[in-house]
Amino acid sequence: MHESLPEFDMPADEQVHLAAESFRMLADPTRIKVLWALLQGESSVACLAELAGASPTAVSQHLAKLRLAGLVKGRREGTFVYYSAADSHVHGLLAQALHHADHLDRDIPGDGGHHRQAHRPAGTRV
Repeated sequence: MHESLPEFDMPADEQVHLAAESFRMLADPTRIKVLWALLQGESSVACLAELAGASPTAVSQHLAKLRLAGLVKGRREGTFVYYSAADSHVHGLLAQALHHADHLDRDIPGDGGHHRQAHRPAGTRV
């Protein structure tokens, strides 16, 4: 059946694996809060912990995993590390996930009808 579709294309296995790993890293409410905060600018573990409502130790562990997955990066300044989102792709992933969640929560159709713009942190572009 798919052979009859001229534009049919499947991603490579490695690409699928890496995408699944990114989604796995986003499958935690604290990580989503931390990443969303980082899309608004660089931040420390202590500030992120306050924003996410979690302990600094827990946030630090989440950041380590997110860094290994390539979703955040750190910048050392003396004894402090300041974190930021790795790139604009992180915004796209989160904006789409939150937009989709908003539609699920409000029973808004996925296509057509009343679309709301996904919330964007100040200074970011889609």
